[in-house]
Amino acid sequence: VFYRDRWSHDKVVRSTHGVNCTGSCSWKVYVKDGIITWETQATDYPSVGPDSPEYEPRGCPRGAAFSWYTYSPTRVRYPYVRSELLRLFREEKAKAPGNDPVEAWKAIVSDPQKAMRYKRARGKGGLVRASWEEAEELVAAAYVHTVKEFGPDRATGFSPIPAMSQVSFSSGARFHQLIGGSMLSFYDWYADLPPASPQVFGDQTDVPESGDWWDAAYLIMWGSNVPLTRTPDAHWMVEARYRGQKVISVAPDYAESVKFADEWLAPHPGTDAALAMAMGHTILREFYVEQQVPYFESYSKQYTDLPFLVQLDQREDGALVPGKFLVASEAGQHRTAEAATEHADFKPMMFDLATDQVVVPNGTLGHRYSADGEGRWNLELGDLDPALSLLGHHEDIAEVLLPRFDTAGQGGRGDVARGVPVREIDGRIVTTVFDLLLAEYGVGREGLPGQWATGLDDADALYTPAWQETITGVPGQAAARIAREFAQNAIDSGGRSMIIMGAGTNHWFHS
Repeated sequence: VFYRDRWSHDKVVRSTHGVNCTGSCSWKVYVKDGIITWETQATDYPSVGPDSPEYEPRGCPRGAAFSWYTYSPTRVRYPYVRSELLRLFREEKAKAPGNDPVEAWKAIVSDPQKAMRYKRARGKGGLVRASWEEAEELVAAAYVHTVKEFGPDRATGFSPIPAMSQVSFSSGARFHQLIGGSMLSFYDWYADLPPASPQVFGDQTDVPESGDWWDAAYLIMWGSNVPLTRTPDAHWMVEARYRGQKVISVAPDYAESVKFADEWLAPHPGTDAALAMAMGHTILREFYVEQQVPYFESYSKQYTDLPFLVQLDQREDGALVPGKFLVASEAGQHRTAEAATEHADFKPMMFDLATDQVVVPNGTLGHRYSADGEGRWNLELGDLDPALSLLGHHEDIAEVLLPRFDTAGQGGRGDVARGVPVREIDGRIVTTVFDLLLAEYGVGREGLPGQWATGLDDADALYTPAWQETITGVPGQAAARIAREFAQNAIDSGGRSMIIMGAGTNHWFHS
């Protein structure tokens, strides 16, 4: 009887698990007398057709056991306060005129010894249960005193991300907006992810949608343990292997993703960037310099910032360093009519091989927010033929100082000097992003001065596969081969090479 009643219920509620999970799986929650009795996966997702696996069933063991967390005896259901702080607050409130909680808080924080007492207790346990009324009074007193003493902008809040709890987020965010406080974003704690994604990819945390994994012919899981953290989506990666997809896992530990991988690269923790630089060096050397691949060139010209012109700034010591993009407002009306248009400061320029002139292509930020940009918020090149490199079209060669990324903890950033082809535009020395990229990666070309790698096996040169081996422990030949396979597959398949990037690579400084 007990077993049969285990599954009884009086209603079914559609829900998901608000734990900031990318899956957002649809679940049926079975309720009896207001108590969750069990849950099961929904199976009514719309079909995506016969060309790929379906999205359902979506779920994971953690979701299937979520009601256990809901009613767990270890779940925190009451406010807890550090005992040292609560003791101080009660003592000072008893002494304050009219038992004023604001005066009590002021007495604590304005006394260095008392303030240090509760601050030193942090991280040592000692949390004791308090009533809701007392906890709310303590928090409110701290806010009121802070606003009176320092101003509302010194009251800072940190709410859960909306995907975790919409009610908690909206209430906390709205409260701080109303009092004029400052909000910290949950995203601030994702380390390098918030600034890096838009700077590198142009989108905020925009990685391939999980259904796209099925379409990849070569897949690298890097810093993302897909079977564990993306359980409802992992089946696309698993099933795509039956189509011939090659899977690489980059992880310092034997993670769940390694089980499904054809090859495992295990860099030492915190050294992913060295491996990535070496793989980039290999691809740039073999597919952009030693040979020019039309598919890569046309893609880079249209969809990346590699052809854009960058100014070289002169430091006080006379050395040249990369500066800002050359924009229309700096080129002058005698070079481009865009110089007199709205938002000309946000219209970077390219060197057009077809006309031997600097030009503003479609799709710049200035076109997005200006009246004259109507019909130009796109990446169509039209008759333009942007120069990826100025080499062969240059007026001079300039040596530029570029930052080294292998000198952390050695008393300085460090620089490396390498030559790039340049032109002069109205007194400004410019080169392309692509030329700077080759120089940064240490991929040399004939006629350019500087310190260059002699080959992929040059362990003394920055960013070669042999160099990274001394840092990451990944064999240089393996790093070069996988980079080569990744690029060659993109050529053969029309771009179906993919990296699933996870937060594991963002939680180290220059990982």
